[in-house]
Amino acid sequence: MIDATAAVVSSAHSVAPLTASSAVALFFQFLNSFGFIVLATVGLAIIFGMMGVINLAHGEFILIGVYGTALPYHAGVPLPAAMVAGVLVTTVFGVLIERTVVRHLYDRLLDSMVATWGLALVIAQLLLIVFGSSLDSISTPMGAVSYGPFSSSIYRSVFLPAVALLVLAGLYALFTRTEFGIKARATIEDPETARAMGIDTDRMYVATFAIGSALAGLTGALYAPALGSITPNRGGTFLVEAFVAVVVGGPSVIVGTLSAAGILSVFNATGSFLFGTFIGQMLLLLVAIVALRVLPDGITGYVESWRQRRRAGE
Repeated sequence: MIDATAAVVSSAHSVAPLTASSAVALFFQFLNSFGFIVLATVGLAIIFGMMGVINLAHGEFILIGVYGTALPYHAGVPLPAAMVAGVLVTTVFGVLIERTVVRHLYDRLLDSMVATWGLALVIAQLLLIVFGSSLDSISTPMGAVSYGPFSSSIYRSVFLPAVALLVLAGLYALFTRTEFGIKARATIEDPETARAMGIDTDRMYVATFAIGSALAGLTGALYAPALGSITPNRGGTFLVEAFVAVVVGGPSVIVGTLSAAGILSVFNATGSFLFGTFIGQMLLLLVAIVALRVLPDGITGYVESWRQRRRAGE
């Protein structure tokens, strides 16, 4: 996770009796981790869950959102407007990639992984060549809240988790309550039938990939003030946890992301709080390995399989 993710500041990571202040600190650490995993995951989950494409350049898409926010901000643009610019730049870039690269790789999972992995390398090198090894950081807004010997960033531990929940709620409404969502799901489930019903499936693919790219840009824009240092190699920081959450969550975009983020954040936050960020990361990966061994189709895949078995038994 990003260096700044350790929102809880303590003088030591040794295991100690749980006090009221340390319990609050652990809760804020959980919120911090939860917000990061949800926002990093949701764009990747939409593209994979609805289009069957694993975008290994997802971390670099987020990084474009970071750079697209930081550059205007350092040029004098207010931070909210700079964030909007970061989202727009990433969305346009995503549409261009879909039209030129990804559209030829639907239903070709391995090819899409290789192509987007190569794209990730190209993006990282271009950012390094054009903008150098780092950009000036953006100060984190909203200040911090202190309790006992601990303190947490309000922006990272309160604002970003709240935004993550709002994003999930908005996506749920979009894909279940709107005509676009119905058409998009019909296109994914059976493209031939959707075309026969008059749905422009090509347009649906573009729109879905654009939404996934916009969410990656939003993540980058929101985390631009929380990264500490902005470097071209930051993309992998986001991709690892997003990929793990998608695999653990399973095929359902909303429920899978929410459940995986909740479970992974408990272990990541506890490990990070007690033993440091490295142990927290190791615990997250260990839980992912165990989950894949026990639930190879992910959490929501297992739930759906259980429902089908139950219906068959009735």
